[in-house]
Amino acid sequence: MFQPLTKPDLGSSAPDAQIYCRPACFVDRPHELDDDCLRIADTMVWFAAWHVSVRDGGAVRSAIVAVGEFDGWLAAMPEALARAATAQRAAVARPRGTLNLGERTVRLNEPQLMGILNATPDSFSDGGSHIDTEAAMEHGFAMASAGAAIVDVGGESTRPGAPPVWEGDEIGRVEGIVAALAKGGVAVSIDTRKAAVMEAALAAGARVVNDISALRYDDRALEVVAAAGCHVVLMHAPSASSDPHAGGAYVHPLFDVYDMLAARVATCIAAGIDPAKIIVDPGIGFGKGVADNLALVNGLALFHTLGCPILFGASRKRMIGALDNEAPVDERLGGTVALHYQAAAYGAQLLRVHDIIENRQALRVWRGLRDAALTG
Repeated sequence: MFQPLTKPDLGSSAPDAQIYCRPACFVDRPHELDDDCLRIADTMVWFAAWHVSVRDGGAVRSAIVAVGEFDGWLAAMPEALARAATAQRAAVARPRGTLNLGERTVRLNEPQLMGILNATPDSFSDGGSHIDTEAAMEHGFAMASAGAAIVDVGGESTRPGAPPVWEGDEIGRVEGIVAALAKGGVAVSIDTRKAAVMEAALAAGARVVNDISALRYDDRALEVVAAAGCHVVLMHAPSASSDPHAGGAYVHPLFDVYDMLAARVATCIAAGIDPAKIIVDPGIGFGKGVADNLALVNGLALFHTLGCPILFGASRKRMIGALDNEAPVDERLGGTVALHYQAAAYGAQLLRVHDIIENRQALRVWRGLRDAALTG
């Protein structure tokens, strides 16, 4: 259970205690607060306090600490906690720069859209709609024209209960689509967990690997991504098996997901992947119940302390239906826009969605509000 955290509590923390410093108390007009707020990376999001949590055994203690008081709290921490908290603060501030995707450059100082293109017969939302290569290509170009900075092409459904797809079939589904889109100037990512599919898609022109297993499913995946020097999305799923939804039991969902992604980032860097090429995704809906997903959305800003761009994807997902009287997949657009708008407000740099036009419009409204607050 969560309990209040005070400075004296810090000194009595166990040697293996963990600290999590999440940006909190977001502000619209940072220029009125001078040094009393901080910026998340190079985004348009500022915050005035840290939500500091210490996980010590089974207990979590938390406190809201104004940014101007944070150094005083650091001084009260044992060395290991202070070192971790200092690193998290630095990671939040570090600019994320741009994604250099061949002919396309994607700037991360404001939220960008990643369009979902499932060349599958059985995806939960649009299965079968784009299994035809020509139709898929047209849809990919349409999404790019509508405002998708990246088009994410996948050839295997990862919905609960979906059967695995042989890598040869998966390559057959995506290779031609990736090649056509890339040749047409579209920035393409490949949504796969198989090294052979990654290699084929990268050779066809994909510039990003988006792996729901965080490069754990295939033993060669780390090597392939490191050798390619491409950008990679590390997503949280509770299992690296054929069923990514298996084993989703959490003590503290936000911290458990964070710890796994932190470990995967460290593993990827050790394997030779450029830390500037790593993107993290908390994996909304993968082996997580509604309460778990809500905890991740509300705590999304914590993932900025990993120092990586955040990809957030909740488009048409089950949690929306659960919160709205079991609304079917084709009636979840409003919830999709709401969740991605909230993610943008927490500084997420990439939003993975099916409906580009509606989410683009929401982001333009968000940008207009931010501009008015900053200049008014």
